[in-house]
Amino acid sequence: MIAVIDSGSTKADWKFLSKNAYPISISTMGFNPYYHGESVILPKIKKAFKGKIDPTAFSSIYFYGAGCSDPDLNKIIEEALKKYFINAKVVVNHDILACALATCGNQPGISCILGTGSNSCLFDGKKIIDNVPNLAYILGDEGSGGHLGKLLLQGYFYREFPEDIKNDFEKQYGSDKQVFKDKIYMESNANVYLASFAKFLSDHKDHIYIQSLVNRAFSEFIKRHIQKYQDHNNLPIHFIGSVAFHFGDILKMVLDERSLKLGMIIKKPIENLVDYHLELEGWKTKKL
Repeated sequence: MIAVIDSGSTKADWKFLSKNAYPISISTMGFNPYYHGESVILPKIKKAFKGKIDPTAFSSIYFYGAGCSDPDLNKIIEEALKKYFINAKVVVNHDILACALATCGNQPGISCILGTGSNSCLFDGKKIIDNVPNLAYILGDEGSGGHLGKLLLQGYFYREFPEDIKNDFEKQYGSDKQVFKDKIYMESNANVYLASFAKFLSDHKDHIYIQSLVNRAFSEFIKRHIQKYQDHNNLPIHFIGSVAFHFGDILKMVLDERSLKLGMIIKKPIENLVDYHLELEGWKTKKL
């Protein structure tokens, strides 16, 4: 058996695969080596998988995760998984590679993540050949849920909200500035907390103020990331992630305004990743 995992900072999708058998699907919290060590990862997966899988039956584990761009950090995830899947080879890669494999397949393109965080890469059909650095939620993550949440809170506290949006926001979240600051500066996973405000934005995305805010975030992502890649005017630009999926109409408009070519938008890459690994194992015939 093998396992294929796509993990963001919020949620992870696990697929457990064997030849000629229906995949087993399990979701857990997301594991990011910047925020989660073995003391968090191991108990969570033990609890989630208890009675559902046999961890000794696996030969390979393929983990694609947010924050997994550095070999030293990747070892945090790798060592935790090896202690559970004791007979398996564990391979940890960045989630941007999962994004490229799931969207570009074997064709050149630009592949982007717009979820809790954001990232992008230039893919030549075989490998990633360029990647504008991802500076994480404090310095970067343009266009992400975390970025949108930051812009929303700035708009509220800088008194830029229209009255109707202001009233709805205060009904849902209150108005105590210290509560928001404590969540961001005093508690862990501030990026996930900021990204949680994407739900409010999605619920109000027909409002011109919200549309303008999302447009601003996506425009910044395009300027600072997509437009840095060679041949970006001609290549298809693909997206995965909940933010891209829920605000796809605004994303398309922002790309159209710049005469850029929209490729596919998918919420999660896991199904396409499964197909890729089934083909690698020789368990699935390649598409003609």
